Amino acid sequence: MSEQRRERLRLEISREAARMFWEDGVAATSGDRIAAAVGLSTRTLWRHFRTKESCAEPIVAKGVSWVTDLLRRWPADVSLEDHVTAEGRRYVRETTDADAADDVLAMKMVVLSTREPALRTAWLMACDQSEHDMAAIVAARLRLPPDDRRVRLHAAAASAAMRVTNEWVGAALLAGADPRDFVDTPHLVARAVRTATGGALGDAIPA
Repeated sequence: MSEQRRERLRLEISREAARMFWEDGVAATSGDRIAAAVGLSTRTLWRHFRTKESCAEPIVAKGVSWVTDLLRRWPADVSLEDHVTAEGRRYVRETTDADAADDVLAMKMVVLSTREPALRTAWLMACDQSEHDMAAIVAARLRLPPDDRRVRLHAAAASAAMRVTNEWVGAALLAGADPRDFVDTPHLVARAVRTATGGALGDAIPA
């Protein structure tokens, strides 16, 4: 199986597992049920995932990767607030229904992880990868070596700010909050990152 096909299968499994975890609960969702939902044997499922809870990792990671990809595209001469505003508009124009559905599933897994410790691992693993990716972005932005202590501190602070903001927004929306109250979520994230890094990340960098 090619790596690309393998990742597609893992994401398909993750979607089904996430739906079951949210609708039926983690305890009521077995590996056998997840495998049957995607037309696989249970043995095949365990070739791709170490536990049933780890099946949530690809859908959660997809939600996190959108933010890190956004930051990788951040032009040096543009402020973070302006960049996330432009990217938010682009997302609205270009996102597919499937991607939007994946975003909702990822949000549900993040919220569910606050009361399901085994699922919390999937979310924190995604956040850990985000922090590593963030370090490369910070290093390039501040023109510092990737292993510089300041880079690691800013990357950790920015990642934590994004994690807390995502958890807060997700919990509010899934509790029934009016989505119109969160249209400025990209700005919330930008301000959180700027504040968490003491302003080290946020400003445009003059040429």
